[in-house]
Amino acid sequence: MRIVVKIGTSTLAHPGGRMNIRHVEELVKVLSDLKNAGHELIVVSSGAIGMGAGKLGIARPKDMPTKQAAASVGQCELMYTYDRLFSEYNHIVGQILVTREDFDSAARLMNLENTLYRLLQLGTIPIINENDSVSTEEISVGDNDTMGAIVAKYMAADLLVVLSDIDGLYTADPRSHPDASLIHTVEEITPEIEALAGGAGSGLGTGGMATKLMAARIATGAGVEMVIANGEHPSILYDILEGKEAGTRFLPKTKPGTKKEADQ
Repeated sequence: MRIVVKIGTSTLAHPGGRMNIRHVEELVKVLSDLKNAGHELIVVSSGAIGMGAGKLGIARPKDMPTKQAAASVGQCELMYTYDRLFSEYNHIVGQILVTREDFDSAARLMNLENTLYRLLQLGTIPIINENDSVSTEEISVGDNDTMGAIVAKYMAADLLVVLSDIDGLYTADPRSHPDASLIHTVEEITPEIEALAGGAGSGLGTGGMATKLMAARIATGAGVEMVIANGEHPSILYDILEGKEAGTRFLPKTKPGTKKEADQ
C-alpha cells in the first residue's frame, strides 16, 4: 500500500511546544516497521512553529515575523530528529517544503510529483511540510490536514491517516458532551456529518475537525480512504491497516487509480 500519514503538532510535542520524545520515537518505530513490511510511506508533518517556539522558550507566536522565525528553528529540529530516528532502523528520509503555488501551478505540481515518485522508487520516506518560514499565506490559512489530502490525491495513495489529539469524529463534542459516541465509519460526508465539526483544535496546532472533514472530502473524492485517529499510541496504525475499528474511517467514493487518473 501507498500510505500518507499526516502527523499533527499535538502528536509530536508537549503542550509547551517541546518535543515529546517518547511519542516521536514510538511513532518512527511503527512507521519503520510498516516500511519494512513493504508499504510506501509519505509523511506530512506539522510542528515546525510549535517546536521552534518551544526551543526558543517563547509562547506560540501570534505575529508573522516571529512565526516565521519559529518555523525556521523548528524545521531544523524536526528534520534532525526524523533523520536520526529513522536512521536507527536503516531508513532514509527526504525533506520537501512546499507552498500553495506548488499545487496551483501545473508545472510545479508535476515537478513535485516527479520528485516524490523518485524518492519512493529510491526507497526513501519523503517528509513534507509547508514552507512556513517564507510563505506568510500558508501560515495564515494553510493546514496540513488539507495538504495531506492533496498529497494523497495526486500521489494516488491507498490510504491517508490523520494523526491528531482526538480519537476521531464524535456525535457531539466529547469535551462538553460526555455521552458523545465515536463514529467509526463514515460512508458519505453529508451536511449532518459536517455539522458535527467544531472549532479549532489544540493550542499548538492550526486545524480542528472542520479541516479534517475538508481533507476527508478531498481524499475520498479522489478514491483515497482516510482515517482520523489519536496519535497518543502510534501502534494504532497497525489496527488501521488491518481494518479494525480504530478512529473514524471515511470510505472512498471510487477506487484509487493510476497516477494519471489521480491527476485528473
